[in-house]
Amino acid sequence: MTDETASAAAQPTPTQARPRKAALLTLFAGFAVFAYVFDQLTKLWVTSTMVEGERIPVVPPLLHWYYIRNSGAAFSIGENVTWVFTIIMAGVSIAILFQLRKLGSAWWALALGLLLGGALGNLTDRLFREPSFAMGHVVDFIQLPNFAIFNIADSAVVSAVVIICLLTLRGISLDGSRLQKPAEDHNA
Repeated sequence: MTDETASAAAQPTPTQARPRKAALLTLFAGFAVFAYVFDQLTKLWVTSTMVEGERIPVVPPLLHWYYIRNSGAAFSIGENVTWVFTIIMAGVSIAILFQLRKLGSAWWALALGLLLGGALGNLTDRLFREPSFAMGHVVDFIQLPNFAIFNIADSAVVSAVVIICLLTLRGISLDGSRLQKPAEDHNA
């Protein structure tokens, strides 16, 4: 078999590509919905069962539920410019949706789904929680020793970034193809 024949055989036909694309989009949507719903349900649980500032030991001293309303970003940075984070999260969400047409990898579907679900989870807080529209506080409640207090949306975003970094380091593109290393020049 020639290289051209092998290459043509490896390429999916348009009818094969559609079900694969549909499966990847379903995987993406599933993880986005899971991250978003899990985040919102845990925040609802925390706000309805805890008082702000309350700390509940879960696995002392490693894990506590510690309910705070975060008006900034990580470590409460940027408390006076909450609207900036609202714009960034909305922009990230839109950018992810535009990238879906290139999606060709299950790992990228997982990563982008988690990223979108997490971004939308915190965006919902910014838009609809006190003190006002687009200036709301994010509910944070997971506390580890010597670390920021965070929530499920934050966990989804960080997990997505780790997966994206690993995919990038392995040379796996959004479309699922592997980046080829340039051939070494032995004449030099």
